[in-house]
Amino acid sequence: MSICLIYFFFMMFFSLTFFLMSLNFLILDLTWFLEFNLLMLNSSSIVMTFLFDWMSLLFMSFVLFISSVVIFYSDEYMEGDMSINRFIMLVVMFVVSMMLLILSPNLISILLGWDGLGLVSYCLVIYYQNIKSYNAGMLTALSNRIGDVALLMAIAWMLNYGSWNYIFFLEELKGDLYMEIISYMVLLAAMTKSAQIPFSSWLPAAMAAPTPVSSLVHSSTLVTAGVYLLIRFNFAFSSTLSYFLLFIGTMTMFMSGLGASFEFDLKKIIALSTLSQLGLMMSILALGSYKLAFFHLLTHALFKALLFMCAGNVIHNLLNCQDIRFMGGLVNFMPLTCVYFNISSLSLCGLPFLSGFYSKDLILEVMSMGYLNFYIYLIFYISIGLTVCYSIRLVYYSWVGSFNFLSFSSVSDSGLVMLKGMTGLIFLVVFMGSCLGWIIFSFPYVIILPFSLKVMALLFIMLGSWIGYEVSKFGISYKNLSLNNYFISWFLSGMWNMPVLSTFGINYYPVMGGSVLYKSLDQGWTEYLGSQKISFLLSEGSKVSQAYMMNSIKFFFILMVVWILLIFVF
Repeated sequence: MSICLIYFFFMMFFSLTFFLMSLNFLILDLTWFLEFNLLMLNSSSIVMTFLFDWMSLLFMSFVLFISSVVIFYSDEYMEGDMSINRFIMLVVMFVVSMMLLILSPNLISILLGWDGLGLVSYCLVIYYQNIKSYNAGMLTALSNRIGDVALLMAIAWMLNYGSWNYIFFLEELKGDLYMEIISYMVLLAAMTKSAQIPFSSWLPAAMAAPTPVSSLVHSSTLVTAGVYLLIRFNFAFSSTLSYFLLFIGTMTMFMSGLGASFEFDLKKIIALSTLSQLGLMMSILALGSYKLAFFHLLTHALFKALLFMCAGNVIHNLLNCQDIRFMGGLVNFMPLTCVYFNISSLSLCGLPFLSGFYSKDLILEVMSMGYLNFYIYLIFYISIGLTVCYSIRLVYYSWVGSFNFLSFSSVSDSGLVMLKGMTGLIFLVVFMGSCLGWIIFSFPYVIILPFSLKVMALLFIMLGSWIGYEVSKFGISYKNLSLNNYFISWFLSGMWNMPVLSTFGINYYPVMGGSVLYKSLDQGWTEYLGSQKISFLLSEGSKVSQAYMMNSIKFFFILMVVWILLIFVF
C-alpha cells in the first residue's frame, strides 16, 4: 500500500469524524477548551490551549477532506518523481500547521501554525528546483514575513492584558486602544497571508509549486488562514478598521478580476480567481457578516480545489504546457475533465443551484441591504461580472474550438486515479452549498429587495459572459483583441505593476544603490581618505625615518656643523 493511500484513508476518517462532531457541537451549542499544562514554575504556568467549537471542527473537516483527495490525486500526478515520499510528508506538515492554526485561541500557538505554513509553503514552492521556483519561493516567504512580524508585535501588545488568549478579550475590550492596535497588527498579518493589495504579487508567483499543492494552498490552507484569523478577530473591529478592510477587499477583488481577464497562464488565471474570492470574503467580513464569510470560505474551498485538479490533469496531458493559447478543443479528448471543470467554473461564477451560488448570492443580497455608497455597490457587481468574464474566456480558449497543440501528442482522460480524486469532490461542489446553508444558519435569511436588485446578480453574470466571449475571440489567423491595446493589457494583466514594485521596487533599487555606494565610498573616497591614505602617510613617514637611519653619521656631522655655526653667529 502506497504512502498516498495510507494518508488518504487516515485523513478521510478524521474528516468525517470532525464533520459529525461539528454538527453535534452546533446543535448543542457547545464550545470546548482543552488545556494542557506544559510547565509550572513558581506561580506561573505555561498552558497549551485548544478551542473546539462548530466553526473550528467544520473547517478542519473540510481541510482534511480536501487534503485527503489531493494526496490521493498526487499518487498519479507525481508519478515518476524520485522523492514523492518527501513531497507527501511536506503536504502532511502543511496540513498539520493549518490544524494548529485553526484550533488555537492563543496568539503564540497561532504563530507556530502561521510560521509552519510559511516555512512549508516555501519548501513546496521551490519543489521543482529551478531559478523561477527559487525566485517565487523567496517572494512568497518574504511577503509573508511582513505579516509574521505584525503578529509578533500583536503578541507583544497582548502583554498588556496578562494573557495571550485573545478569544477572551475581544468583545469586552472593543474600542480599547490596545485592542485597536492589536486588531490593526492582526489585519496586517491577514493581508499578507491572504495576499490583499499591496501584497498580492506572491500569490500568482506561488504557482511555481506542483499543481496538487496549488489545489491545497488555494482552497483551504495557506491563503485562507488570514481570512480565518480575521473571522475569529471580527468582534474587536472598530468602524474605521472595517471601512479600511472593505476598501482593500473590494480593490483586490476588482484588480484580480481584471488581471485574470488578460492572463494566458492557466494556473495563474485560477490563482487570480482565488484572489478575487478572498477579496469578496474580506469585504463581507468588513460589513460584519462573519458567518457569511465563513460560508463562502467553505464553498470556495470545494470548487477551487476541483478547478486546480482539473487544470493539473490538463497540464499533465499537454506535457506540462500551461499556456491556454495552445489548448482548444479539449472537450473532444477529455470530456469528463471538461464536465468537472465547467461545473466548478459555473459554481465559481455563482450560477443558480450550484454550491457557489448559495454563498455568493447571499453575500450580494446582504450587501445590497446594507447602507453603502455607490462605489462599493458598483465594484461588487463589476467584480462578479469579471469573474464570469474570465471563466467564459478560459472555457472558450481551452475546451471549445480547434486543437492548437502538438498533433502527435496523446491527450485523453486516461488518468484513472486523478479522475477518481476529482469525482470525490464533484458531488460536494454541486450539493454542499445548500447543505451548508442549512447547517450554518439556524434560521434562513429573509431578504426583501426590489425585482431590479434581485436580478442584478444574474444580469451581471450574463453581461460578464458576453464580454468574456467577445474579448476571447481568438484564432490562429487573426490577432487577439487584447493585443490591440498592448500597454493597457500589460498593465492590467500585470496586477497594476504590483509584481514589479514588490520585486524590482524592493530588490533592484537597493542593490543598485548598494553598487553606487560601494563604488563611490568603499572603493572611492573612503578608500582614498581612509585605509589608503593612512597607508600612504605611514609609508612616507617610514621612508623619511629610514633615510635618517641609513645616513645617520652624515646627519650627525651636518647637525654638528650647523650647531657650531649657530653658536658663532649668535
